[in-house]
Amino acid sequence: MNELMGARSLTTRPVVTLGGDAVAHVKDTVFDSAAGRITGFTLSGRGLWSGPMKEGLPWSAVHALGHDAVMVRDRRGLVSTALLTVHRETLRGRLLGANVVTDAGTEVGTVLDVVVEGGTGGRVVGFRVAASRRFAPGPARHRRKVYVARGQTLTVAGRALVLPLDAVRHVADDLSGFTALLGGVPGSWRGSLS
Repeated sequence: MNELMGARSLTTRPVVTLGGDAVAHVKDTVFDSAAGRITGFTLSGRGLWSGPMKEGLPWSAVHALGHDAVMVRDRRGLVSTALLTVHRETLRGRLLGANVVTDAGTEVGTVLDVVVEGGTGGRVVGFRVAASRRFAPGPARHRRKVYVARGQTLTVAGRALVLPLDAVRHVADDLSGFTALLGGVPGSWRGSLS
Protein backbone atom coordinates (compact mmCIF):
# COMPACT_ATOMS: atom_id res chain seq x y z
CA MET A 1 0.00 0.00 0.00
CA ASN A 2 1.22 3.50 -0.80
CA GLU A 3 1.61 6.11 1.94
CA LEU A 4 -1.66 7.61 3.17
CA MET A 5 -1.94 11.34 3.78
CA GLY A 6 -4.50 13.93 4.69
CA ALA A 7 -5.56 16.11 1.77
CA ARG A 8 -5.28 19.21 3.96
CA SER A 9 -1.54 18.49 4.30
CA LEU A 10 -1.21 18.81 0.52
CA THR A 11 -1.93 22.56 0.64
CA THR A 12 1.28 24.51 -0.16
CA ARG A 13 3.07 21.29 -1.21
CA PRO A 14 5.41 22.16 -4.11
CA VAL A 15 4.71 20.93 -7.63
CA VAL A 16 8.04 19.90 -9.14
CA THR A 17 8.99 18.56 -12.58
CA LEU A 18 11.06 15.41 -12.96
CA GLY A 19 13.82 17.76 -14.14
CA GLY A 20 13.80 19.50 -10.74
CA ASP A 21 12.02 22.75 -11.69
CA ALA A 22 9.52 24.10 -9.15
CA VAL A 23 6.33 24.93 -11.06
CA ALA A 24 3.84 26.02 -8.37
CA HIS A 25 2.35 25.14 -4.99
CA VAL A 26 -0.87 23.23 -4.36
CA LYS A 27 -3.68 25.58 -3.37
CA ASP A 28 -6.53 23.06 -3.03
CA THR A 29 -7.32 19.45 -3.89
CA VAL A 30 -10.11 18.65 -6.37
CA PHE A 31 -12.13 15.43 -5.97
CA ASP A 32 -14.58 13.35 -7.91
CA SER A 33 -16.65 12.00 -5.04
CA ALA A 34 -18.51 9.44 -7.15
CA ALA A 35 -15.25 7.92 -8.40
CA GLY A 36 -13.59 8.30 -4.99
CA ARG A 37 -10.38 9.86 -6.22
CA ILE A 38 -8.40 13.05 -6.65
CA THR A 39 -8.97 14.61 -10.07
CA GLY A 40 -6.39 17.36 -9.71
CA PHE A 41 -5.16 20.41 -7.85
CA THR A 42 -5.74 24.13 -8.05
CA LEU A 43 -2.43 25.95 -7.87
CA SER A 44 -0.84 29.12 -6.55
CA GLY A 45 2.39 30.74 -7.61
CA ARG A 46 5.70 30.03 -5.94
CA GLY A 47 6.48 33.43 -4.43
CA LEU A 48 5.36 34.77 -1.07
CA TRP A 49 3.01 37.29 -2.69
CA SER A 50 1.90 35.04 -5.53
CA GLY A 51 -1.80 34.45 -5.82
CA PRO A 52 -3.89 31.73 -7.43
CA MET A 53 -2.84 30.59 -10.88
CA LYS A 54 -5.28 30.39 -13.80
CA GLU A 55 -3.88 26.96 -14.53
CA GLY A 56 -4.56 23.79 -12.55
CA LEU A 57 -2.97 20.38 -12.45
CA PRO A 58 -5.15 17.45 -13.57
CA TRP A 59 -4.42 14.07 -11.98
CA SER A 60 -3.56 12.67 -15.43
CA ALA A 61 -0.48 14.94 -15.46
CA VAL A 62 0.73 13.84 -12.00
CA HIS A 63 3.69 11.49 -12.09
CA ALA A 64 3.52 10.79 -8.34
CA LEU A 65 2.07 12.24 -5.16
CA GLY A 66 4.85 12.12 -2.60
CA HIS A 67 5.32 13.03 1.02
CA ASP A 68 7.26 16.20 0.14
CA ALA A 69 6.17 17.15 -3.39
CA VAL A 70 3.74 16.53 -6.23
CA MET A 71 5.85 15.32 -9.14
CA VAL A 72 4.95 16.10 -12.77
CA ARG A 73 6.74 15.24 -16.01
CA ASP A 74 6.75 18.88 -17.12
CA ARG A 75 4.51 21.95 -16.97
CA ARG A 76 2.80 21.17 -20.31
CA GLY A 77 0.21 19.09 -18.43
CA LEU A 78 -1.38 22.12 -16.75
CA VAL A 79 -4.93 23.05 -17.84
CA SER A 80 -7.42 25.84 -17.16
CA THR A 81 -8.58 25.82 -13.54
CA ALA A 82 -12.17 26.32 -14.72
CA LEU A 83 -11.94 23.10 -16.76
CA LEU A 84 -10.43 21.24 -13.83
CA THR A 85 -13.11 22.16 -11.30
CA VAL A 86 -16.28 21.85 -13.39
CA HIS A 87 -18.64 19.34 -11.71
CA ARG A 88 -16.04 18.52 -9.05
CA GLU A 89 -15.68 19.32 -5.34
CA THR A 90 -12.72 21.13 -3.83
CA LEU A 91 -11.61 20.12 -0.37
CA ARG A 92 -12.40 23.49 1.18
CA GLY A 93 -15.45 24.14 -0.94
CA ARG A 94 -17.63 21.15 -0.17
CA LEU A 95 -16.01 18.35 1.75
CA LEU A 96 -14.61 19.98 4.89
CA GLY A 97 -17.39 20.31 7.42
CA ALA A 98 -19.72 17.97 5.54
CA ASN A 99 -21.92 15.72 7.66
CA VAL A 100 -21.15 12.00 7.57
CA VAL A 101 -23.94 9.46 8.01
CA THR A 102 -24.16 5.74 7.33
CA ASP A 103 -26.54 4.12 4.87
CA ALA A 104 -28.36 2.83 7.98
CA GLY A 105 -29.00 6.40 9.17
CA THR A 106 -26.38 6.60 11.94
CA GLU A 107 -24.76 10.01 12.36
CA VAL A 108 -20.97 9.63 12.32
CA GLY A 109 -19.82 13.28 12.59
CA THR A 110 -18.33 15.99 10.37
CA VAL A 111 -15.41 15.80 7.94
CA LEU A 112 -12.15 17.34 9.16
CA ASP A 113 -9.96 15.93 6.38
CA VAL A 114 -9.97 13.50 3.47
CA VAL A 115 -7.41 10.66 3.55
CA VAL A 116 -5.87 9.90 0.15
CA GLU A 117 -3.40 7.36 -1.15
CA GLY A 118 -0.09 8.77 -2.34
CA GLY A 119 2.00 7.47 -5.23
CA THR A 120 0.12 7.12 -8.51
CA GLY A 121 -3.26 6.11 -7.03
CA GLY A 122 -4.84 9.30 -5.74
CA ARG A 123 -7.69 7.27 -4.24
CA VAL A 124 -9.83 8.56 -1.41
CA VAL A 125 -9.58 5.82 1.21
CA GLY A 126 -11.25 7.47 4.20
CA PHE A 127 -12.00 10.52 6.26
CA ARG A 128 -10.84 12.11 9.49
CA VAL A 129 -14.03 12.92 11.33
CA ALA A 130 -15.02 14.90 14.41
CA ALA A 131 -17.19 12.09 15.72
CA SER A 132 -20.70 12.69 16.98
CA ARG A 133 -21.25 11.96 20.65
CA ARG A 134 -23.42 8.92 19.89
CA PHE A 135 -20.88 7.48 17.43
CA ALA A 136 -17.80 7.86 19.65
CA PRO A 137 -18.71 8.81 23.23
CA GLY A 138 -16.42 11.20 25.06
CA PRO A 139 -16.33 14.54 26.86
CA ALA A 140 -18.60 17.17 25.31
CA ARG A 141 -15.85 19.81 25.26
CA HIS A 142 -13.49 17.73 23.14
CA ARG A 143 -15.09 15.81 20.32
CA ARG A 144 -13.20 12.64 19.53
CA LYS A 145 -11.41 12.75 16.20
CA VAL A 146 -11.33 9.39 14.41
CA TYR A 147 -10.44 7.96 11.03
CA VAL A 148 -13.13 6.01 9.16
CA ALA A 149 -12.84 4.09 5.88
CA ARG A 150 -14.88 5.20 2.89
CA GLY A 151 -15.98 1.66 2.05
CA GLN A 152 -16.93 0.34 -1.37
CA THR A 153 -19.61 2.95 -2.02
CA LEU A 154 -19.75 6.65 -1.29
CA THR A 155 -22.73 8.87 -1.95
CA VAL A 156 -22.62 12.65 -1.78
CA ALA A 157 -25.98 14.31 -1.17
CA GLY A 158 -25.75 18.08 -0.78
CA ARG A 159 -23.43 18.65 2.19
CA ALA A 160 -23.60 15.05 3.44
CA LEU A 161 -21.51 11.98 2.76
CA VAL A 162 -23.24 8.64 3.06
CA LEU A 163 -20.91 5.74 3.89
CA PRO A 164 -21.73 2.03 4.16
CA LEU A 165 -22.35 0.95 7.75
CA ASP A 166 -19.69 -1.78 7.40
CA ALA A 167 -17.03 0.85 6.58
CA VAL A 168 -17.48 2.71 9.86
CA ARG A 169 -17.57 -0.33 12.14
CA HIS A 170 -13.78 -0.04 12.44
CA VAL A 171 -12.19 3.28 13.40
CA ALA A 172 -8.67 4.41 14.25
CA ASP A 173 -7.46 7.30 16.38
CA ASP A 174 -4.41 8.18 14.25
CA LEU A 175 -3.19 7.88 10.66
CA SER A 176 -0.72 5.05 11.37
CA GLY A 177 -3.48 3.04 13.05
CA PHE A 178 -5.76 3.79 10.12
CA THR A 179 -3.11 2.56 7.68
CA ALA A 180 -2.84 -0.70 9.64
CA LEU A 181 -6.64 -0.95 9.79
CA LEU A 182 -6.99 -0.62 6.02
CA GLY A 183 -4.36 -3.28 5.52
CA GLY A 184 -6.35 -5.69 7.68
CA VAL A 185 -10.02 -4.96 6.94
CA PRO A 186 -11.29 -7.09 4.04
CA GLY A 187 -13.04 -5.00 1.39
CA SER A 188 -12.40 -1.69 3.15
CA TRP A 189 -11.30 0.03 -0.05
CA ARG A 190 -9.38 -2.33 -2.25
CA GLY A 191 -10.90 -4.17 -5.18
CA SER A 192 -13.67 -2.25 -6.89
CA LEU A 193 -11.92 1.11 -6.53
CA SER A 194 -8.94 0.19 -8.70
